[in-house]
Order: sequence, then C-alpha cells, then structure tokens
Amino acid sequence: MKRIGVFGGAFDPPHNAHLALAQAAIEQLQLDQLKIIPTGFAWHKDRSLSAAEHRLKLTQLAFSGLDRVSVDEREIKRAGPSYTIDTLEALQAEELDAVFFLLIGGDQLVAFTGWHRWQDILSRATVCVAERPPQASAPAVTLAQTSALRHRIHLQLPPMTVSATAIRQLIASHTGSPNTSQPDLAGLVPDAVARYISLHGLYQARPTSS
Repeated sequence: MKRIGVFGGAFDPPHNAHLALAQAAIEQLQLDQLKIIPTGFAWHKDRSLSAAEHRLKLTQLAFSGLDRVSVDEREIKRAGPSYTIDTLEALQAEELDAVFFLLIGGDQLVAFTGWHRWQDILSRATVCVAERPPQASAPAVTLAQTSALRHRIHLQLPPMTVSATAIRQLIASHTGSPNTSQPDLAGLVPDAVARYISLHGLYQARPTSS
C-alpha cells in the first residue's frame, strides 16, 4: 500500500527544522509521498496568523527542493476552522489504497487529546512525533496523553532549536528601531524564504500609536 505522510502547520514561517522533519519522515517512514498542509484558520492558536497567501507561498518555496513532497492547499481554501480529522478523511477518500502517517511536534503531542475528534485521528493515521530538545518551560506530557498515543512512532531528528516564534521575534526586534536592516536568517530558513520575507516586509514590528 502507498505510504503517505501528512505534515500540517501554520508555517509562519517555514524553517529549516520543518525541512529536517520532512526529510527524516520520508527516510525513516519510507514514505511514497509527503503532503505539506498549511493551516487555514487555526482555531487552537491565541494569535492571528500571517495572511494565508503569504504562508502558502513561503511553504511552497521552502519545500520545493524535496523529492516526494507536495504542498496541499485544501485547508487554506476550506472555510471555517482547520481540523486535522477533516483533512485526513478527505485524503483517505482520495487515496483508498494508502496508509497515512501524521507528523506532529513534541509541543503538539502535549495538546493532542484536546484536538477535535482526536480519537478518530488515531483510527485513521499513525501518529509520528518529532521531539524537540527539552525546554524547562515546556509542559509535561500527562500519563493520559502517553496512554492515548502509546502506538506513536518517534522520529529521530538532529538537534535543532530553531522555531517560527523565535524567527518572528528576531525579525521584529531588528525592524522595530530606525536604521536597522533585516537580520541574517542564514541557517534558520531557506534562502528563498528569507528573500520573500524581506521583499514583503513580513514579521516587522508594528509601530505603537502615541
């Protein structure tokens, strides 16, 4: 049967750790295809995402060089909240001869049992967790969460501390003062992503009203 990976996220912006996870998943899970799916409306986030058109273009630029990888626009185009179960059900209806592997980060694992219809997700896909380096501020995974996902697969990744939050904060800190240029994003995001961010002035600090 065809082995298809599903990797969803805000990708605001996509960065090198996302690419490392994609490459590790393709190799370690022996995937025939990996679908990268930018979130449309992120019901679970407490901040507004960048415009969908920018996040989609950034994602296409970031993953364009990887074999067996395609960017899927369905959640961007879907009205209402982006629920993973809806995406999995749609994909399974299209790929009747496939098995699915859902890629999530260690931070998403903590919140997984709060996802919409999370039990149904487990019946439709094997959950594969990419653990980030431990952080003192990171919430612990509860016994109930561990039990619910006892059949999950752990992906082995090189240690990387880059995060989308840190990148946004870095850019904002450099653009919030006069005479400062965009910071060097080498090693954090692909070159094409860095150029797009600079061209469109993304993540720059907004001036405060007086």
